[in-house]
Amino acid sequence: MSNNWGRWGADDEAGALNLVTTGVTRRAAGLVATGQTLSLAQPLGPKTPAPGHRQQPSRFMNRDAGDYALGARTPGGFKFAEDTVQFATHSGTHVDALSHAWSGDELYNGHSSALTRSTQGAQRCGAEKLAPVATRGILVDLVRASGGPLAPQTAVGPKELERGISEAGVSVEPGDAVLVRTGWWESKGSSDSYFADEPGINEEAARWLASRDVALVGADNYAVEQQSAEPGFPAHLVLLHQFGVPLIENLDLAELAEALSVLDRSTFFLLFAPIPLVGSTGTPVTPVAIL
Repeated sequence: MSNNWGRWGADDEAGALNLVTTGVTRRAAGLVATGQTLSLAQPLGPKTPAPGHRQQPSRFMNRDAGDYALGARTPGGFKFAEDTVQFATHSGTHVDALSHAWSGDELYNGHSSALTRSTQGAQRCGAEKLAPVATRGILVDLVRASGGPLAPQTAVGPKELERGISEAGVSVEPGDAVLVRTGWWESKGSSDSYFADEPGINEEAARWLASRDVALVGADNYAVEQQSAEPGFPAHLVLLHQFGVPLIENLDLAELAEALSVLDRSTFFLLFAPIPLVGSTGTPVTPVAIL
């Protein structure tokens, strides 16, 4: 299969999330053993690092304690605080919508790229079309398999993906969410080098994952895929554009890896519920693992 265009109809904008059927969710729920819940998101705030081409997150207080110090009314003694936050939708832990990347003049499933405009956002394949799902997550722990964080520009191919799944008898199945721990966030998250030369999946790995009908792919790095001297983002084009697989970027997988290691597992129940930002090409998400 060269792509998923037309697989779920000419109007489809949800892509591979369609693979998470009720049966897939029920089977995944059976993985819950201890009931422990873990957030896989990085903190998001004014100190969240951002690459040079994106705006740094910011916060503005609409009402705070200073207003009352200056004499603001307190009906019945009631006081409150409110704020406004501003950030690029591809900040912190987020998911790329299917309108984020394309080649030629068409988005995923043949939708016109001309419908992604500055005045109206993405009129097709926007973040609001990313359905919330609950499915089986598979952690590909390359830190554990390699004995430490991967070196800059390390390519992760199919063999590395298979090697990083430590649980015996586990293979990637339709509807799965595959999350790759490279150690990049743990080793580079506090430095400017986080946004350059990251290790990650290559095009071959992207095609390997797509051929196994994954619903989601994520990683603990800035762009999921390997960054090297070669131009472009081939894994983005394979997964987002050709197969409609959303990408979760900037995950924090260290705590999950530790908990799964204790249980001698690679699989877990994953809750994925992105904010439905209408017309956006990406949106914040806090994936939750339930063990």
